[in-house]
Amino acid sequence: MTPQQASELARKVCELAPVVPVLVIDDAGQAEGLARALVAGGLPALEVTLRTPAALEAIAEMAKVEGGVVGAGTLLTAADVEAAKRAGASFGVSPGATDRLLDACEANELPLLPGAATSSEVMRLLERGYTVQKFFPAEANGGAPALKAIGAPLPQVKFCPTGGISLKNAGDYLGLSNTLCVGGSWVAPKDMVTAGDWDGITALAAEAARLPR
Repeated sequence: MTPQQASELARKVCELAPVVPVLVIDDAGQAEGLARALVAGGLPALEVTLRTPAALEAIAEMAKVEGGVVGAGTLLTAADVEAAKRAGASFGVSPGATDRLLDACEANELPLLPGAATSSEVMRLLERGYTVQKFFPAEANGGAPALKAIGAPLPQVKFCPTGGISLKNAGDYLGLSNTLCVGGSWVAPKDMVTAGDWDGITALAAEAARLPR
């Protein structure tokens, strides 16, 4: 898979909804219910972060849910990429980007949303062929004004900003011409997931899905 092909597929994922839920799952037994709740609310693209022992099993369970498009987040190594692909992930997300990680995603045909925080990092990824990237950590890195400023000299790159984004400030990013969607965890609060409050999560997802962009 070429970087250009990866970006084309990543763009399609980003265009599915205004928000990509960023999910930290401790119990894979809750994965199917959570995925169904989010998809029912209008958020089909799901990022399961590889931060817990249950993450890969959760990806496998979510990949079975009709209408869902499940990806693996926090990809750091080639081994992460291979494990995510085996689990059924259809896209990947990374907090940053290294040549080794990019090579692994391309070799395993896993479309990657690579992370960038500075203009130089954005340019380096663009030089390789990645025109769709993750702006991370968004709020800590200057927020929507910073992303807007990056977009002025680099309008050909589109972003999914993630990090510190909530319902309150999501619109600031979604209103930018270089933002395709945002990533956020507020649509699946830990207490609601633990309680299995799928109706509540569906309601939060529906609210997020109505955000204009």
